[in-house]
Amino acid sequence: MIMEIIIIFKLLISILIFGALFIAGRLLYKKVENSENRALDPLEYFPEEEFQTITQFFYLIMMLIFFIFILYILVVRGNDFVGIAVLQVIVSLYVALILDYSSWGNKILFFLLIPYEAIAILVFNQALGIWPIYLIHILVYLYFMKFCYDRFKEFTQSNSLGITIVLLFSLIFISFIITSIVEGVDPLNSLVMVSNAFTSNGYAILGNSGIGKLTSLVLVWGGYVISGVGTATLTAAILLKYHKKREEELNRRLDELESLIKNNQE
Repeated sequence: MIMEIIIIFKLLISILIFGALFIAGRLLYKKVENSENRALDPLEYFPEEEFQTITQFFYLIMMLIFFIFILYILVVRGNDFVGIAVLQVIVSLYVALILDYSSWGNKILFFLLIPYEAIAILVFNQALGIWPIYLIHILVYLYFMKFCYDRFKEFTQSNSLGITIVLLFSLIFISFIITSIVEGVDPLNSLVMVSNAFTSNGYAILGNSGIGKLTSLVLVWGGYVISGVGTATLTAAILLKYHKKREEELNRRLDELESLIKNNQE
């Protein structure tokens, strides 16, 4: 009886914590959405074409993250892994913020999405070990994998973009699975190793803690994206300078031609 009360208490605490994070995130989200600050506009940092590619890749990466969550439930469920717990809270909060709550289905989905296990690990340093919650989260993560794929497909078609990005994602995904099996490492370590290898930063795992490995992933992919932006910006600047020079030359010749025609008419 005491054990049941403790579990209910932990569930209630998890709901309260996630609810508080959701309210704070909602206020911040609305503030950012209504802000006219140019620093918050991603197009200030990325060329439009690259931003579209990043958006495509974002949906695919979200699918991979949900897949990793499922692996942790099925394979390393009992592991007190703080990094994955933090990532679950962040991703669950993000998804909860973008849901449309005009339907009862999404309102129910909000409570099913709450990362009870992750919050219990972070707050109480102990997993709940409730199988129905594991099963519910597996189904929820599968649903959002399908949701992200549909959004990827819709975005790609509506913007007339190519799907070569799928080849890149497939390469990363297959390498992630093979590395996890062959090297005998957990999914997060496998993702860090593949990311390091793909971005030419080496193959070793960077970071001894879960948070350190997540930070490593952010730095690796953030540097990869920013380097791409720098290359694209430099290329665009060179092309712009070239075409501007050509335009000035063309305008000069047109002026000369117009002057000749005017003189002949006189």
